[in-house]
Amino acid sequence: MPQGVTRFRHFAAIDWSGAAGERHRGIAVALCALGQDAPALVRPGHRWSRGEVLDWLRRDMPGDTLVGFDMGISLAFADQGAFFPGWADSPGDARALWAMVDALCAADPHLGASSFVDHPEASRHFRRHGGREGDRFGGGRGRLRVTERAQEAMGCKPYSNFNLVGAAQVGKSSLTGMRVLHRLGGRLPVWPIDPLPARGSVAVEIYTTLAAMAAGRSAAKSKMRNHAELNAALAELDTRPVAGSGPIADHASDALLTAAWLRGAAHDPALWQPAGLTEQIARTEGWTFGAC
Repeated sequence: MPQGVTRFRHFAAIDWSGAAGERHRGIAVALCALGQDAPALVRPGHRWSRGEVLDWLRRDMPGDTLVGFDMGISLAFADQGAFFPGWADSPGDARALWAMVDALCAADPHLGASSFVDHPEASRHFRRHGGREGDRFGGGRGRLRVTERAQEAMGCKPYSNFNLVGAAQVGKSSLTGMRVLHRLGGRLPVWPIDPLPARGSVAVEIYTTLAAMAAGRSAAKSKMRNHAELNAALAELDTRPVAGSGPIADHASDALLTAAWLRGAAHDPALWQPAGLTEQIARTEGWTFGAC
C-alpha cells in the first residue's frame, strides 16, 4: 500500500468557481472526520471568495486532511509535448505553469485569470466567449489530459481545460485554482505533482462525478438537488444523513458527497497507483484522484 494512505484524519472537498467577481455562490467547502458521521459545510450560508478559501487552507484546515479541489490542476501536455506548443515561454511542468498564470494575472482582482487567457500567446490555445477560438485550440472538445481520457473510459464526459465556454467548462476554475495552488507555496503538497508525503495534509484534484458514480448515480445524473437524493447517495457510502429536507444547491451537495467519498477512497491503494500515471505525467499534467 502506498505510504500514507491510511493516516488521514480529515477529508475536505472544495467545489470551486472561476467566475468573475469577489464572492461566489459556486464555491462550497465540506469537511468530515474519520468514521461514519455526515460531512458538514464549512461556514454554511457564507458566500466564499477565492482568497478566503486560500486563507482557510493556510490557517484553519485541520491537520492531516486530504483535501480535494474540483478543478483541473494542470493542462494537457502529453499529447503535444508542451502546454503551449510553438510558444518559446511554454512552462516545462505544472508548478512552472502555476507560477506563470499567477505572474501574468498579478493585476487581476480576486485571484481571477482574465489576463492569462487574453495574453497574445496564451489566447491562441483557448476557446473563449464570443466565438473566439485560438488557432491552436485544436477544434472539437479541445485537448485532453491523460487522466481525462481515463475518465472517458469510465463513462464520463470531461471537458478540455482549454475550453472556457459553456456551463460545463472547467477552464476558468482550473486557471484561478492554479493561482491558489501557486500561492500555497509548497506548504500543501499536491499529489501527484508532489510525492505523497508520510504525514501532514495533501491536496488532490477531484471530479465530483466520480464520487457520485461511486455512490450509485450515473454520470449523466450526478447532480443532487435535494436532501433526499444527497442522503440516498451518502447511504451508499456508509455515511449518516445530512440534516435538512427539501432543495439543496448542487455546489453544496457535490462538496458534501465528495468529502464523504474521499473518506473511503483515500484508503484504496489502487487509486494512488492508476495504470496511466507515469512520472512525466505526474510532473506535467497531474491526475484526477479516482480516475483509473
